[in-house]
Amino acid sequence: MSGEKMSKSLGNSVLVSEMVKRWRPIVLRYYLGTPHYRSMIEYSEEALRDAESAFARIEGFAQRVVEKTGGAVAPAGEVPPAFAEAMDDDLGVPQALAVIHTTVRQGNSALAADDKESAVARLAEVRAMLGVLGLDPFDPHWAGDAEGGEDLHGAVDTLVRLVLQQREAARGRKDWATADAIRDQLQQSGLVIKDGPDGPRWSLGPV
Repeated sequence: MSGEKMSKSLGNSVLVSEMVKRWRPIVLRYYLGTPHYRSMIEYSEEALRDAESAFARIEGFAQRVVEKTGGAVAPAGEVPPAFAEAMDDDLGVPQALAVIHTTVRQGNSALAADDKESAVARLAEVRAMLGVLGLDPFDPHWAGDAEGGEDLHGAVDTLVRLVLQQREAARGRKDWATADAIRDQLQQSGLVIKDGPDGPRWSLGPV
C-alpha cells in the first residue's frame, strides 16, 4: 500500500472481513486474481473500481444474452485453447482474463448483429473460463454475493423497473426534468442506469 508492504506492525493492513462490506466478494476475487500470482499487488481504491468495472462488463454481457435468449446458458464442455494455453503457462491468469474479455467483445458483437447462436456459444465459453477461476456469476456459490442473493435481487429488480417505467413515461411526455431527477436519485442510491435500444437497464455500482 503506497509503496510499502502491508503488515500488522505498520498498521496498514486491509482485512478481507472489512473489504467485503464495501466490495462484492466476487469483485474482490477478480481484483486479487488479475495480477500474476508471483507479482506484487499495489492496493488502491482506483484499482478496485477498475476491477469492478471490468467484471461488470462480463456480467453485463452474460445478463444480456440470458435476457435475449430467455433461458440459462450452460458452460461449454471445454475452454478455448488460448485460455488453456495461458493457464498452462505458469498460471498466466492475466493472459487468460484477456481471452475472456476478447470473447465477451465477440459475444457483444454477435448480440449487436442479432446472432443469438453465436452469442450463446460465446457465453458458454465465458462461463467455462470463469468457472476455472471461480468467478462464474451464475454459480450457486455466489448466490448471496449481492447482500441477500437472488430473492433480494429479484425484489429490487421489480422495484427499479417500476421506477424506470415512470421515468420512461416522463420522457414520453417530454418532462425531461422529472426523468433526469428519477435517474439522478437512482444513481445516488448506487445504481447505474444505461439507456439502450432495448430500453433502460440497471446495474449495481459503487455507492
